Amino acid sequence: MGIGATAGVAAVGGIALSANASSDPKSSSSSSDTLVFDPDAYTKLTKTVTDTEGTEHTVVYHFWKAITYVANPVDATYQSLIVSSPVSVDGKTVDASNAPILLANSIGGYLPASVATATEVGGGGSAMGGGAAPSGAPSASASTSASAGASAPGANGNTNATGGATSSNQLLALAAGYVVIEPGARGRTLKNSSGEYYGTAPTAIVDLKAAVRYVKSNKGRIPGNVERIVSAGTSAGGALSSLLGASGDSPIYDKYLKALGAADASDAIFATGAWCPITDLEHADGAYEWNWGANDLSTGKTVDQTVSKALQAQFAEYQAGLKLRGLGGFGPLNARNLDAYMVEQYLEPSATTYLAALSDSARATYLKANTFITWSGGKATFTWADFLTHVGARKKDAPAFDAFDLSAGENNEFGTGTTLARHFTAYGAKNDSTGLSSKRVPSDIPAKLDLMNPMYHLVEKVNPNRSKHWWIRLGTKDSDTSLTVAANLAARLDNLGDDVNHIYYWDEGHGANTDPGDFIKWIAQVTGHKAKRGK
Repeated sequence: MGIGATAGVAAVGGIALSANASSDPKSSSSSSDTLVFDPDAYTKLTKTVTDTEGTEHTVVYHFWKAITYVANPVDATYQSLIVSSPVSVDGKTVDASNAPILLANSIGGYLPASVATATEVGGGGSAMGGGAAPSGAPSASASTSASAGASAPGANGNTNATGGATSSNQLLALAAGYVVIEPGARGRTLKNSSGEYYGTAPTAIVDLKAAVRYVKSNKGRIPGNVERIVSAGTSAGGALSSLLGASGDSPIYDKYLKALGAADASDAIFATGAWCPITDLEHADGAYEWNWGANDLSTGKTVDQTVSKALQAQFAEYQAGLKLRGLGGFGPLNARNLDAYMVEQYLEPSATTYLAALSDSARATYLKANTFITWSGGKATFTWADFLTHVGARKKDAPAFDAFDLSAGENNEFGTGTTLARHFTAYGAKNDSTGLSSKRVPSDIPAKLDLMNPMYHLVEKVNPNRSKHWWIRLGTKDSDTSLTVAANLAARLDNLGDDVNHIYYWDEGHGANTDPGDFIKWIAQVTGHKAKRGK
């Protein structure tokens, strides 16, 4: 299994995960010679893929089972990746040697994701519900005596959408002649025999960066063009995808990557796809209240308006400090005009696209049921207040992410050692209701927030090695997050001169992906790829 020695193989649940590592797996060196991809260690498989037009395609591809992507894995169950490379589509040979690489993660809720038992393309899985291992996956590597923390908190109503919401991307990419690589990553609920959590921030992004470095260090051995890696992820996976794109080669991750024995290569990627990214966590509570503060919970209960108003005020200050200019020549964005911007730039165009695609009778029926929309001249118009009423119940209580009782999944994401969950905002810590907090944010939290926030790399420390092409998607009824999070991300990228393709899906919720075919075409467009097909 591999040109290099296979020291560092972790026997997991009877499955050997080849690290293809050097003979000294404990070494902290990250030489590009320590992790070598074996181009001949594949299985030849066939997959039927149905495209967005309903046409079936027969894809023959080479599949590489789980390969550990670091020399010193903490848990190879999660720190491994799978590779799928097309050989032929509908009987015509495909040369994927210079094809784009879709790097698709299946992370949801900052939970662990594993490809350890994957046997085909699209085989990644995210551990759901308290950190249980993916269905059919081993519990954890024997080397760390790990177990998932069943008592870990939830995510304040977060649906924790996983890569399953965008799994069609992998299949369509393969049928388009692209290489598909799916990395696993550690997550917040993993706990070892000593009761220590070993998958909390910043492990997920460090693992994804290590996976990219593995791929790039194997240029010429691994299929595809390693300089044309396009990341994709949903929810927390979307946040991590955007972070991966924003933070390419940032030195603040170096010590973590060195400790893992990551390959000595760049971790910058070419393009980024992010669906409903739940990110900018230190400002997410304020953004959520600015957006959904007036909406009741599904129980009919109104959230604490004192809390909601205080968080909205914090957001207004933050938004002003960003000094963003809206897309389409809108001008400076602030908390007073952000609602008008959201309606004009995203919501009305989204509704217009949706309604224009309906038949005349279906459109008439929809408009009769949704009288807040004015349909004139082939365009939908409405107010922000009416839109909020249309969406209805908000998904989360206040605060949405740094819960006073430490019950949110994000509190767990910033846990450490044997501490299950911690506050990561001053407001959350000050109003702690558990009695377990010192009322202050722990001293290590600010640095971890920088490690986990793409905006840090786009605003505070503008990263020249970031992705320059961005595909961002969000459903208009997604109250798992604030609609402003993706809008601010897109605005900042646009202000920096990057290529941004950002739209909202009308009446769709968390994890929606209604235009996967367009995403595949977009990859070809931004990478300049022209498929090479034989007879």
